[in-house]
Amino acid sequence: MRIVCLSDTHTHHRKLTVPDGDVLVHTGDFTRKGSEADVADFNAWLGTLPHPHKLVVAGNHDFLFEQNNALARSLLSNATYLQDSGVVIDGVRFWGSPWQPWFYNWAFNLPRGAALAEKWALIPPDTDVLLTHGPPFGVRDLTDRGEPVGCEELRKAVAQLNLRLHVFGHIHEAYGEVTFGGTRCVNASTCTLQYRPANAPIVVDL
Repeated sequence: MRIVCLSDTHTHHRKLTVPDGDVLVHTGDFTRKGSEADVADFNAWLGTLPHPHKLVVAGNHDFLFEQNNALARSLLSNATYLQDSGVVIDGVRFWGSPWQPWFYNWAFNLPRGAALAEKWALIPPDTDVLLTHGPPFGVRDLTDRGEPVGCEELRKAVAQLNLRLHVFGHIHEAYGEVTFGGTRCVNASTCTLQYRPANAPIVVDL
């Protein structure tokens, strides 16, 4: 299975060259501030792509999915939206979740600690591919100031799971991939810190 990973496109999706693959995943922040128009345009663009399966989680910019989830889902007709939920594709088990440690007053914020641990406890133990908006603590999560800002509870969860792949974004300047505890971890942020869509989609063959 070829998985094409995107994140944090922030309405610049039409400027991208997207490789072919079996599953396209986008781990959030496809809008500027979650307007209906931005969601609809992203959905229309998804409809032009040939990938047989498209999976999306929301990010902290995608307010509509927090404020009016039913409406947001109805606008995203060309993908499977995952919010503390999963899907199985050709025997591969995917799970997606949008939450992250409190980050200013953006969407899908939760306090560090127990509230986030409860969300990660929902991840089924047989999950193969995890899609979250934010990174685990210490895993492709360094800001431009050198601060690790990922989620400690997510790090604990990933360490306990036998994942084949974990895809996320959120911290633009930490784009890239690393192996953590045997799991391939991909920060697929398309936009740079300056919101330029300069980072290529990352392709993973499972």
